[in-house]
Amino acid sequence: MAHENLAREQHVEGSSDRAFGWVFAIVFAIIAAWPLLNARPPRWWALAIAAAFALVAIVRPALLSGLNRQWMKLGLLLGRIVSPLALGLLFYGVFVPIGALMRLAGKDPLQLERDANAPSYWRSREPPGPRPDSMGQQF
Repeated sequence: MAHENLAREQHVEGSSDRAFGWVFAIVFAIIAAWPLLNARPPRWWALAIAAAFALVAIVRPALLSGLNRQWMKLGLLLGRIVSPLALGLLFYGVFVPIGALMRLAGKDPLQLERDANAPSYWRSREPPGPRPDSMGQQF
């Protein structure tokens, strides 16, 4: 049995309902105020939503629990979709081409080439590293 739990079921703790309400109140307040940067009137609908979220977060944050749970589920779903795509693009878009170019150029930075006649693959260090007794009290 491995020490690592490889089960795919995730239990993620979300934020509190009050913090969720405040975050959405701030986001909608920013959306409401954004046109002010271009000397245009604010978005009143977004300001009303921000005020509603702030009021519910202050008075009765438990009303936001369902919305908070759905938001967390959406985040987990997006994470399951975006993470493999991003890692796949990184691997096949960066690492594979670099590895292919290095092979074409004959580079072997890890010195993995097999030599059947070599007595050992040990590489001696010149100059030698630190004395072994210098590592006595690492912590």
